[in-house]
Amino acid sequence: MPASRKPISLPRLREMHTQGEKITMLTAYDATFAAVADAAGVECILVGDSLGMVCQGLSSTVGVTLETMRHHTDCVSRGLRRAQGTAWLISDLPFGSYQESKELALRSAVVLMQAGAHMVKLEGGGWTLDTVRFLVERGIPVCAHLGLTPQTVHALGGYRVQGKTEVAAASLRREAHALQDAGAAMLVLEMVPAALSAALTLELARCPTIGIGAGLDTAGQVLVLHDMLGMNLGKMPKFVRNFMEGAHSVRGAMEAYVRAVKDGSFPVNASHAW
Repeated sequence: MPASRKPISLPRLREMHTQGEKITMLTAYDATFAAVADAAGVECILVGDSLGMVCQGLSSTVGVTLETMRHHTDCVSRGLRRAQGTAWLISDLPFGSYQESKELALRSAVVLMQAGAHMVKLEGGGWTLDTVRFLVERGIPVCAHLGLTPQTVHALGGYRVQGKTEVAAASLRREAHALQDAGAAMLVLEMVPAALSAALTLELARCPTIGIGAGLDTAGQVLVLHDMLGMNLGKMPKFVRNFMEGAHSVRGAMEAYVRAVKDGSFPVNASHAW
């Protein structure tokens, strides 16, 4: 990727969405991998609370604290600055850091923004609408997250596809539109049927969808870094492709991921979606 790439901004991401150019996103948790992802052409880097599982060895994301997220956001941000990085940096609000009140959500978001995040991500619809609106009105960009929401995996009964029934799909669609109306600037759809994700992507003109296990037709894709490099402590999810296969370096694997998302060869609905 040319070193002359301008810093990615919300207007640029909206422009990509309008023009039909796929948005690429990967997780990163430290300075070096963040810098490599940026150099490989990844537009968005997510400091995901998935670090609880891939870095800390936890069984879910529930045990990740705000201080842990602040630390890793700071590391990633410094890595990007040292490499004159241009990626858009998103950081997860961890479990317990925003559920109590919109004021608590603001205080938590400020911690992550001061550590270098450009945007925060939170999970769920319905009750989160007031929080999303509250943050956006105060100048904090928000990425929403629907479908399989890992912080509430116990309430969902495990890592299961969401929105499969007509009733569930209608509910998810209502929540997605409400989140866009509340000001969410991006929406992660996780383990949502491909047909529903495709329909939502067309409907949400102001809120690009980012899929993970949600089919080919979202506005962009995200994968956990360790998964796409073929390193996983558990069972590799169905929606993952190991991009290290055939690559000569980590950067090469990331560049292959960017190309595959951009040209539409990843994901493949028949094998990576529902």
